[in-house]
Amino acid sequence: DIIPQPLLDQYLSMTDPARAQTVDTEIAKHCAYSLPGVALTLGRQNWHCLKDTYETLASDVQWKVRRTLAFSIHELAVILGDQLTAADLVPIFNGFLKDLDEVRIGVLKHLYDFLKLLHADKRREYLYQLQEFVVTDNSRNWRFRYELAEQLILILELYNPNDVYDYLRHIALTLCSDKVSEVRWISFRLVVAILQKFYANSANALGLNFINELVVRFRHCSKWVGRQAFAFICQVGMFSLCFCVYIKS
Repeated sequence: DIIPQPLLDQYLSMTDPARAQTVDTEIAKHCAYSLPGVALTLGRQNWHCLKDTYETLASDVQWKVRRTLAFSIHELAVILGDQLTAADLVPIFNGFLKDLDEVRIGVLKHLYDFLKLLHADKRREYLYQLQEFVVTDNSRNWRFRYELAEQLILILELYNPNDVYDYLRHIALTLCSDKVSEVRWISFRLVVAILQKFYANSANALGLNFINELVVRFRHCSKWVGRQAFAFICQVGMFSLCFCVYIKS
């Protein structure tokens, strides 16, 4: 009753491989681009009309189609709600995490937006997989690692201090030693954000352990780039401390 049935049928038929060969080779990509809008129009109660089409597009042989869905999966999760997201979108999301970098970047850019919609127990499962984002198909793709550091700064609020220390701390330290200076710079902000997380939650012991690790790893590093990293971390941390004191005053 929301839209004419023939119009919906015409949209759903866009995933037919025969149409891609005879009408438009990128018709599946256009279908994927429009799917969140169609889902919003139909409403979550009619998601069953689109579910099969979405799964077909998510497994399309063209990476551009999968990439389009990866960039919008967080928007679709908002439309569908937590129950449908957990049942129907999480498996697709997990598949995108193991896809080509061109597809993975789509979920990475909105990783925080998607994870915050999940229940805490389901969200915690991804702590084990975040490390995989450090490895890319092309090591020269430094923007991928830069995006990871940016997302981790946001993601810190979704996890408790112990999880941050056990899982995210290792990623931050790895990124601080990246070969590309832009990645290192954003990673210094991530390190300071982790320290702020510890002390904001009264996890002083974790914060002290992390500081000692930074001292050993960078302050006493035999290479000048490591010692320089420690100086920059102190610089970013001092700025953040002064800012917090100013706000409180």
